Amino acid sequence: MYKSSIATTIPDTKLAKEAHDILREFSTELLYNHSNRVFLFAVQQGLQTKLAFDSELLYVSAAFHDLGLLSEYSSGTERFEVDGANAVRQFLVAHDIPEEKAQTAWEAIALHTTPGVTQYMRPEVALLFSGVGLDVLGEGIELFPADVREEIVAAYPRVDFKQGIVKAFFGGFAHKPASTWGTVKADVCERFIPGYKSPNFCDLIANSPFPEPPK
Repeated sequence: MYKSSIATTIPDTKLAKEAHDILREFSTELLYNHSNRVFLFAVQQGLQTKLAFDSELLYVSAAFHDLGLLSEYSSGTERFEVDGANAVRQFLVAHDIPEEKAQTAWEAIALHTTPGVTQYMRPEVALLFSGVGLDVLGEGIELFPADVREEIVAAYPRVDFKQGIVKAFFGGFAHKPASTWGTVKADVCERFIPGYKSPNFCDLIANSPFPEPPK
């Protein structure tokens, strides 16, 4: 199922294998490789920073983190991150995983595109964000061992990733661009939808239905 010596860092548990199989069945090759790289990057980051984390829960979170981009898991109005978070909660609860762990996985996925918050949360939440940041944006690449990075990428290749991941994002929420308001994904909609502009927060305040007091 898994490739090369890095496979030893992927939990050999029933729960992780079932999450892997869901990812393999419904995901694209690009998102499958991305999700596995995110986990492996996150594990190494956790080891480097000496964080105590639940490797199994982190793998399940990584496997589900982009499933909200896929039609099988996408809702009509929710942020794709929330769709994936809802899916992981349902999966974990169905396997009798304690609510606290299910909530941690939910938060990890729901916040995996939200900068400036996750580093103050549970290790699995922080590590999923940093693993995504490394794989998508190269954040922290200068601190990551080059030989380990090359091994991970060789096992789960980045074929046409820079262009492909943006297209995958857009394909996941093109039908609900309003769901990206206030997130970094609004940039994707503005790039691909002719004439689309995300609402401006200042304008929303100015147009609030509250009446202005008399001067």
